[in-house]
Amino acid sequence: MTNTTSINLDYLAAKYAQTIIQKTKDKKASDIENTITKALGVLQEDGVYACFLYLLAREKENGAVVVDEMLNLLSSLPFGWQKPTNNSEILPFISEQVTKDLDRLLLAREVLEQMLIYARYGAKARDKGGSEAPGESS
Repeated sequence: MTNTTSINLDYLAAKYAQTIIQKTKDKKASDIENTITKALGVLQEDGVYACFLYLLAREKENGAVVVDEMLNLLSSLPFGWQKPTNNSEILPFISEQVTKDLDRLLLAREVLEQMLIYARYGAKARDKGGSEAPGESS
């Protein structure tokens, strides 16, 4: 890959974390924070595939928002990964595309972890400061 264009991974992590907070503004901030914290724990302890599996199986509505933004983030990485179009394609996408190459997997894991950390802080800030998400103004 001879792409000379730099991609700011921290920007991508922050962007998709903010989107999670904005898409869940009608939900209780502590519930979102709880979902994100659990997902982050699974990601750190068990890996990318387990994190997606957990969110899809256990977190339902809140998990769907987090999964969607995690997939958007992965699709924005310079690997040519195309976001799955339905839920039945998500786990095969993760196992066949994301986890196949170790270097790409490690990068994906790191950037997903950063996104979830930012989203958790965003949920905490929303919980402490009212219903307004970071970056939003009334």
